[in-house]
Amino acid sequence: MRKVALSAFLLLAAISPAAGETAEKRKAVARRVFVEIFNQGRFEVANEIYAKDFVNHGVTRDVGLKEDQDAARGWRSAFPDLRTKIDKALVDGEFVTVLWSGEGTNTGEGNGLPATGKTLKGRGITIWRISGGKIREEWSEFDQLRILQQLGLMPPPEK
Repeated sequence: MRKVALSAFLLLAAISPAAGETAEKRKAVARRVFVEIFNQGRFEVANEIYAKDFVNHGVTRDVGLKEDQDAARGWRSAFPDLRTKIDKALVDGEFVTVLWSGEGTNTGEGNGLPATGKTLKGRGITIWRISGGKIREEWSEFDQLRILQQLGLMPPPEK
């Protein structure tokens, strides 16, 4: 009986989309988002990186891949020189948590932002569920008020 159970487990592991995925492989998928999509503007690689049924779980609503990538294009449009980097990446099973930072000059329009010519520096945190070599779910947070303040679109905090 044990032999049958072990054989079944090994068979399922071999055909599972997550079989052979290591923490480093999952980090490499996450890294591609920052390097290829945000820094290089190569949005066509999204189909290689994200699952077709990808869901970004926003604060007020969930969005699919098209709307998620439209937002990424909006950031690149508003900040054509955008540079992002991974400050810290932690893996827990299928979940990859990334503390990231970015900066750029707001010389374009996108995501509802007018061109201000001002430089933005910020950071955020993203949690992705990566399975089968693809990003399947996302949860992200970043300080949107601070962005508006740095761009001069909202008053700075009182001192």
